[in-house]
Amino acid sequence: MPTKRFLGLNGTQLQVAIGVLAGMDFLLFGYDQGVTGGLLTLDSFRKYFPTIDTTAAHTEGWSSAAKSNQSTRQGITVAAYNLGCFAGSIPTIWIGNMLGRRKAIFLGSFIMCIGAILQCTSYELAQLVVGRLVTGFGNGINTSTVPTWQSECCKSHRRGQLVMIEGAMITCGITISYWIDFGLLFADPSEVAWRFPLAFQIFFAAIILVFVMFLPESPRWLILKGREDEAREVLSCLMGDETDEVFIDTEFIAIKATVLEMAKGSFRDMFTMGPDRHFHRTMLAYVNQMFQQISGINLITYYIPTIIEEQIGLSGINSRLIAACNGTEYFAASWVAVFTIEKFGRRSLMLFGAVGMSVSMAVLAISDSISSTNKGNSTGVAAGIAQTVFLFVFNTFFAIVAFSTIGYKTYVIFAVINAAIVPVVYFFFPETTMQPHMYGPNGELLRTLDDVEDDAVRRASVISNPNKNVARAHREHAEKDSDDNTATSEEK
Repeated sequence: MPTKRFLGLNGTQLQVAIGVLAGMDFLLFGYDQGVTGGLLTLDSFRKYFPTIDTTAAHTEGWSSAAKSNQSTRQGITVAAYNLGCFAGSIPTIWIGNMLGRRKAIFLGSFIMCIGAILQCTSYELAQLVVGRLVTGFGNGINTSTVPTWQSECCKSHRRGQLVMIEGAMITCGITISYWIDFGLLFADPSEVAWRFPLAFQIFFAAIILVFVMFLPESPRWLILKGREDEAREVLSCLMGDETDEVFIDTEFIAIKATVLEMAKGSFRDMFTMGPDRHFHRTMLAYVNQMFQQISGINLITYYIPTIIEEQIGLSGINSRLIAACNGTEYFAASWVAVFTIEKFGRRSLMLFGAVGMSVSMAVLAISDSISSTNKGNSTGVAAGIAQTVFLFVFNTFFAIVAFSTIGYKTYVIFAVINAAIVPVVYFFFPETTMQPHMYGPNGELLRTLDDVEDDAVRRASVISNPNKNVARAHREHAEKDSDDNTATSEEK
């Protein structure tokens, strides 16, 4: 029977608590992404950090080289957070298995608190950059650990939706940061206008610090460390009072078998291309995450207030208000995928999103080009309005240095990148959604994950020899369907 550990929660309640804390971490990740953009043009912020002030009033009369250097310094300051995230995520590969999921999350949150304190107490640019590096390092640990922890503690059929909710919580954090930036704009030129938004990160990190150690450790990690009795107790609590003991035993045995199998492997196995295609699966995971980062979303997330104020020419109040509304729409749009992921599948949504983002970036490039060459007249105003609208449209599908040098062509780069994502997803990414047609009339599984991946391999082979491979793929598919139909008929 489940004990009274874990705040007295068990079953669905306990899994919800884990989900809330995991969501809080990704909310913090989003908040950190969005908070800086609204501070860069504040008078009180520019007073302390003039070397990253790229506003037109400050750089008037400067040479192109001087403006570029100023933008580079600003870009480095903002990107320090991302660099810290990368640096923190790498050692998590080893730290995660040494400390366990909960302790790693606790450590990451503690480091984030230190980074936030460094940022909000900064009087020099060097301290601000170090603070962003430290904050990013802590969040790199967290964002690498939390999805694993949550996935290992939840029911398998809920994992896809839970991952989507984590993404939605990132957009929630971005939205909160935009509205806080907008609200505190009216405190400018007081220092609180930028120090409070940076300090507010501590609030979310503190919640994680306080509660994470009261929640269960991953059963998979406990088994890996030989703590099998504790792992079984955690499983019992996660499944709830009504769960049959036999089912818990079956689940425990399955997890243990998986852990033992994984323990035989090595880091080198990820780069082998045997029957299980480990390298193929590894590349899918890495490329999928890479697509998220190179789509251009960070351009919008980090710099939308600056883009609207400096590129489109709206006032500080209007630019931050539009940014906050954009973030709200971003948050709302993210839930579309949460509720449609199981119906339409992973590949379909990825293809739809990539096409939508590519078109949005193309329109942004055109409107920005027209706006920059027709400033002050009706054509320029209309182009500016179109540009603002498509900043919203881009987020539905879902760097400042580039803007200072190549302007609207920055959008062209991301339009091309998103267009290139489409064929990659189509040919190389298998659909893993367990759709109804994959099961027979008695619930038997007709198509396994390996069958799904075989289809993806056939699609990818079309690239090397289109005519020959298309014919072969159709022939093999027809033969397979025939065999499946025969087998089903015999069973009946």
